[in-house]
This record gives sequence, structure tokens and C-alpha cells, in this order.
Amino acid sequence: MPSGRDGFADLHEALSGRYGQPRNLAVDGYADPTVTRRTGLGLLAPFGERLVEMRAWAHGSRWIGCGSARFDDGIRPVVLVAEGQDPAADMAEGSSWLDGVVAVTGWDVTGARTVDWAETEARIGTALPSDYKRLVELFGDGAFDEYLQIHIPGSCFQSTDIVRNTKWLSEWASATKSGLWEPYEAYPTPGGLLQWASTEQADQFYWLTEGADPDRWPILITEDIPDSWVRFDGTTTEFVYRMLTDRQHPFSTARYFDSHWFESYGSDENEG
Repeated sequence: MPSGRDGFADLHEALSGRYGQPRNLAVDGYADPTVTRRTGLGLLAPFGERLVEMRAWAHGSRWIGCGSARFDDGIRPVVLVAEGQDPAADMAEGSSWLDGVVAVTGWDVTGARTVDWAETEARIGTALPSDYKRLVELFGDGAFDEYLQIHIPGSCFQSTDIVRNTKWLSEWASATKSGLWEPYEAYPTPGGLLQWASTEQADQFYWLTEGADPDRWPILITEDIPDSWVRFDGTTTEFVYRMLTDRQHPFSTARYFDSHWFESYGSDENEG
């Protein structure tokens, strides 16, 4: 156990430096009610109502916790390790890529939302990949591993509302004649790029809308540097699943996290 607040801060910094950004399981005495064994519940259980704060890092099959709790002599820092649970362990043979995304995030699918896809696709001017639509219905507005933010209809931000952002990018591209997407062009140019996700690091994820079948559209990704296009010939949910589980994936979060989650940004709080 670290001695004093300085020791706690040093340990928190050291753990973050080694294991990446932690999850906030408890803040100011309030524990996240959606936490499960898959997402770090073992770090909360020993303290009950005495818990003040808890940060969690995934490492292998375990969770490492660093926080503070109330004791008879006051609030003291605490450090502990709890056994985790492999969320993909119960995946059935023949499961879909979307099933895999649900499994590795431990997501509760009972709160699936309804989306008027006919209206959405009419406003955008094209059909959208079927597995992307089901992904949106199950997960809603938010980001995987606090990294990959999915663009959805009705997002609370224009930049991540797939309808409004597509319209804005089209108008901006037309007005500026920008070469931002070279050698490609922005949708609705035939075969143009239609954005479906982004990150805070300015990575942008597009479908290359070539061909009549959206389920066969490849994915193109660009970082905030010139000529940085990466192509992925697979579906949207395959891309997300491989990003979460494959350390060799060019945009892998598996290199930084051993457990994965979906952070909901809207009213669809649903985390399993």
C-alpha cells in the first residue's frame, strides 16, 4: 500500500504509464452501477460503501485497481488485484463478427435501440452496411475502448451524426475543392468516401462506396498525416472485432488493453 497522497499519485502515474488509460469505476464515493465481473467488479466488492474512488487497468486475465476507501482512521489509498473474466469464453462456434464484438465488450444487448433506417438512408442517399446498422442498434452512441467513436444517426454531436456529418463533408468538399481525400473523393461522388467512425487522435474511418452492395464496401482509414491511407477488405464489425482482439491490427487497442468496453455517450447506458 502506498504511503500518503504523494505515493498514491506516483503509483497511479506509474500504472497509467505501463497499462494505459484506466477505467473510472468509482468517483467521489459513487460507484458505476453497470460494472460487472468482466469490467472490474472484483475491485469494488471488498469495500462496499466505504469506497471513495477506484481506477482500473486490465492486465492479462486480471484487473489492477488503485483508489481510496474510508477506514476508521480516515480515507486511505488502496491497491489490489482482482481476477477478471474472459468475455469471449462463451462464444458459440459460428458466431458472427458482431457476436464477437458483443462478447469481448461484455455488452448487454437487451437494451437495443430502434433506428428508422429507411429515413436515414434516404437522407444520406444510399443504403448502409447491414452489420453497421445492427451494431448501431445494439450499442448506440459511444466509443469502443474510449478510442473508436461510431458515427450514428441522431448522435448528440454533429461531427459524429452520420447524416449531418456526411452532408457537411459533402458541402465542404464541394465548396473548397479540397484535396484532403486524394486520391479519393468524398461521397456522394460515385465510389466516394463515407465516414462511419473517428477518434480523438484525428483518425478517420470511411467506407469506399464502390459497388451496389454496401455489405461489400471496403474500409479506408487515414491518420492526420498526408498519404496515410490504410485499406481493410472486410465488414465493419469484423474491423471492430479485429481492432479489439488482434495485436497486429494497424489500429489495435489489444496492444494496450486486455479487456475491452464500450463507453456510451448518450441515453443508451447499457454497459454489461
